[in-house]
Amino acid sequence: MFTGIIEELGQVAAIDINGQHRRLTVASSRLVKELKQGDSISVSGVCLTAVEISSSSFTCDLAQETWLRTSFSRLKTKSPVNLELPMRANGRFDGHVVQGHVDGVGTVISFKKVADGSDYVLQITVPSELTRFIVHKGSLAIEGISLTVAATDGTTVTVAIIPHTAEVTNLRSLKAGDPVNLEVDVIAKYVEKMIGAEKTKSSIAIEKL
Repeated sequence: MFTGIIEELGQVAAIDINGQHRRLTVASSRLVKELKQGDSISVSGVCLTAVEISSSSFTCDLAQETWLRTSFSRLKTKSPVNLELPMRANGRFDGHVVQGHVDGVGTVISFKKVADGSDYVLQITVPSELTRFIVHKGSLAIEGISLTVAATDGTTVTVAIIPHTAEVTNLRSLKAGDPVNLEVDVIAKYVEKMIGAEKTKSSIAIEKL
């Protein structure tokens, strides 16, 4: 489990392709020192397993499914990626529950600095099937970053970004049209599941009357 608080901005060192199989190598100066083979690490919101580790990088295997269903398709050498290690059992919970399981891919509309201010505004479009899980002032992980929704309008989502977040993440590297990994609040998904189960029970009870 992760919290969406980015611990390091890594950089893609290599993407090795062998048929449909890919290996992603990420340069890291800090978190790599805490990794051992088989450990999980969130790379721009995707939970991956470190299979090879050096003093300055780690390598993960990417399934074809992962490549096609995430924003990784835009990655190239030197692309910045957001890194976070799993939350420790005795750690402080700073963001929100992030599993590293991408629910869908959004598209950047714009990332702009606020006029006469230091903050930024990020606007993205999200898949229509995810809109029911995204609410005003609710949590949304974008590229693995725990963010708060400032506004929604149909499939358009607006998020306010403070200067620190812009500085320590890959957001400033994004441009209009870029895909971004999205993970909605897992609590919202469980609530929907439970409500659906209750509705089914009610329908069955009515049919038996």
